[in-house]
Amino acid sequence: MSSKKTIKSAFESMLFVWGDPLEAKVAAELFNITPKEAYQYFKELQQEYDDRESGIRIREIDKSFQLCTFAENSEYIERLCTPVREKRLSQSAMEVLALVAYRQPVTKGEIESIRGIKCDRVIEGLVKKDLIQEVGRSTAVGRPILYGTTRTFLENFNFETLKDLPEIEDITSVLREEEPADGASDDQQITLEF
Repeated sequence: MSSKKTIKSAFESMLFVWGDPLEAKVAAELFNITPKEAYQYFKELQQEYDDRESGIRIREIDKSFQLCTFAENSEYIERLCTPVREKRLSQSAMEVLALVAYRQPVTKGEIESIRGIKCDRVIEGLVKKDLIQEVGRSTAVGRPILYGTTRTFLENFNFETLKDLPEIEDITSVLREEEPADGASDDQQITLEF
């Protein structure tokens, strides 16, 4: 049979992983102890958190227990969880990102030759946003840097892998539909939720 210390430690881990209120009787079954003993162990854990004035507390809800934050810290939690301003990608950044995504690994020179304009600052911005990264060097003259997309790119665009990218024909039709009539495509903003 497990010691009281071991069971309380396990209860603490279970509360952390479970998230929802955990019934004392369910926890008791896992250790072959009575629901009354399990309840008492949870109450002791709860008191230990209170005594050390922890930022995490254990609350009781109808003989079930759950980890929660200390109520007086709510102001700080709200500050942390308040969304930072939305990050935006310009149309030119989206174009460069699409080129990198579909042609990777690709050099800056190849991107500029396709777009017909310089893109130093756009590439620099995409690297800072962790959407693209250096993935090596080309064997071409001067050994230019090769760029590819990052894990952050996949996360922000909800792709599991690069195989989830839409077919290139689909992208072309979407870009045509969204192209502004006045031709001010460089000023168009596309919002990403980071």
